[in-house]
Amino acid sequence: MACCKGVETYAAAQVLYWLGHNGMAYVLDVFLADTSSLKNRGWLFAFSTSPYIATTFAGPAAAQAFYRFSSWRWAFGTFTILLPSASVPVVSIFIFSRRKARSKGYLEKKSSGRTLLQSVQHYLVEFDVVGMILVIAAFALILLPLSMASYQNAKWKSPAIISMLVIGGCCLVAFVIWERFGARVCLAPFHLLVDGTVVGACLVTGTVFLSFYCWDMYFLSYLQVVHNQTIRNAGYIANIYSVGTCVWSIATGGIIRATGRFKHLALAAIPLQILGVGLMIFCRRPGTHVGFVILCQILIALSGGTLVICEQIAIMAAVSHSQVAVVLAMLGLFSSIGSAIGQAIAGAIWTHTLPKYLQIYLPESAKGKAMEIYASLPTQLSYPMGSPEREAIISAYAVGQQWMLVAGISVLPVAIVWVLLWRNIQLKDIEKDKGIVV
Repeated sequence: MACCKGVETYAAAQVLYWLGHNGMAYVLDVFLADTSSLKNRGWLFAFSTSPYIATTFAGPAAAQAFYRFSSWRWAFGTFTILLPSASVPVVSIFIFSRRKARSKGYLEKKSSGRTLLQSVQHYLVEFDVVGMILVIAAFALILLPLSMASYQNAKWKSPAIISMLVIGGCCLVAFVIWERFGARVCLAPFHLLVDGTVVGACLVTGTVFLSFYCWDMYFLSYLQVVHNQTIRNAGYIANIYSVGTCVWSIATGGIIRATGRFKHLALAAIPLQILGVGLMIFCRRPGTHVGFVILCQILIALSGGTLVICEQIAIMAAVSHSQVAVVLAMLGLFSSIGSAIGQAIAGAIWTHTLPKYLQIYLPESAKGKAMEIYASLPTQLSYPMGSPEREAIISAYAVGQQWMLVAGISVLPVAIVWVLLWRNIQLKDIEKDKGIVV
């Protein structure tokens, strides 16, 4: 990303970045799950996210400094140095543990007896590459038109948009058929999805992420344009969710450890999130004080900190210890799908509302610059607060943001149904894991 010169390179870099980012997070989650008892696992999962509390404050200040004194390329480039350095301790632990296991005879390296070509074929089957390609193509081709349709002359009647939707739908059908009749190793473990707790936890995760990304995608620019916040202050406000979730998830983990229960916590958290998102609809009106926005963020953070731990504990409590890695991967898959759908909805609402309402609200002298204003945050910020142009931009933002929040809140009530599918498991009744655990 630091050296990209076009959108194609940037898109490819994003794919590689998120593969690595999610891969690291997944490995750490599996490591924690494998070395802890179930009743302590929620607390440990929460504690593992505690560094976000520090980066919440350091990140926006660093972003402001890069913006003023350096460049966005160095902002990305810096992390190519920091990330490997920060990974040294945990990688060292893994290497040491692996060598120790081999020296004691717990881990033996066995020859597969396969040639290079046979190994490639083996892993293509084991990782279900065909299914992976089909499901990625399906969601990409179905979700992209939501944002791209507004840029086509014929809008939704455009042949390109129609083709993408049709091919995406066909890929989704082909994926189901392939997984049912063709795949020797299924990408989706359908045998686990018959468990109400497993499928319920996955659906809660997908629903909450969908709702969140419906309104969060343009939140930073909203804070800068509507509330005249600096990059640093906007980052602090936007990160209230991150720091609040991290802090409260530690408390949630402690409550679960003490009581052994999690279902009722999740049932209490969802109405709180509905309240927070609902209040934000009113807070998006022009003239609302930024303090009310902060209050809503706090409510949503408290809910999010509760749900993220409850989802993880619910899905792990429902399966045997050997299946924990699989269900954590499923949880990550549903969160990614929910995020992608939410971002696509947000992009569709934004591209269909902001240009339209800029044309309506801008004074006649600025209507010709509507698309330029829409496409550039610096251009939006160049108009002083109180000017007719800035007030028009704020009014257009309010419409777009309110519709995104309506989309976000509309899916949240169904999350209550998904939680009701969970079994009310008492963690203290589950037999302790064997081995050395926390």
